[in-house]
Amino acid sequence: MRIARFSIDGTVGFGVVEGEPTDEGGLQLDIIKGHPFADFERSGHRVPLDKVRLLPPVLPSKVVAIGRNYAEHARELENEVPDVPVTFFKPSTSVIGSGDEIGYPSTSSEVHHEAELAVVIGRLCRDVPRERAHEVILGYTCANDLTARDLQRREGQWGRAKGFDNSCPLGPWIETELDPKDLAIMCTVNGEQRQLGRTSEMVRSVEDLIVHITESMTLLPQDVILTGTPAGVGPVRVGDTVAVSIEGIGTLTNKVVRRD
Repeated sequence: MRIARFSIDGTVGFGVVEGEPTDEGGLQLDIIKGHPFADFERSGHRVPLDKVRLLPPVLPSKVVAIGRNYAEHARELENEVPDVPVTFFKPSTSVIGSGDEIGYPSTSSEVHHEAELAVVIGRLCRDVPRERAHEVILGYTCANDLTARDLQRREGQWGRAKGFDNSCPLGPWIETELDPKDLAIMCTVNGEQRQLGRTSEMVRSVEDLIVHITESMTLLPQDVILTGTPAGVGPVRVGDTVAVSIEGIGTLTNKVVRRD
């Protein structure tokens, strides 16, 4: 099931995305009663997806991100795969949706794209055992962990490098019925392929990451885990269109603009 968060005529809600782009009438949105983090009903009221504005699929209290979870990416930045996951945070103000603009930060001259599989948490959880990790997952979406690489090198701490406004595009929707173990993940810039990998290349699995994170903190419904990026990261510039595509989910697309 594909669950989207949307805005239409000033109203914000959730809906189930139905159909395929090639179908007559294209993709449709069946607006739901309530929200997807509890039992809900479909209203049967459908609108064409191109008539609504897609919003970030969730509004997380926190985005917990994992660094160096693909060995080839660690090597391309001349890093070793760490003994324990490298964990950092992106603030809620970094989150935008598919179609929203990425404002290039004035603090950097070297912003890189990082295509990632994002895990959306569906229930409050802490100290999750590995065999129950699947129970706390609502679904998966595409993410772009934009990084000010020059700040990351210069400052050591990753807070400003990873947490600037608009640095965490998510979308276009949440796919709830997906096995994340071996999915193709790709990033293009202006239609040119930059990254191409598979989630099977992750050093630590989704279950491993949930166990590790919840050993020390409580995750809330709508929280997001970013699982790391494959090799091929590189710069984006003002005017570029960046697209992250993940097999079984869809494509997250954002344009880079000069920050006001």
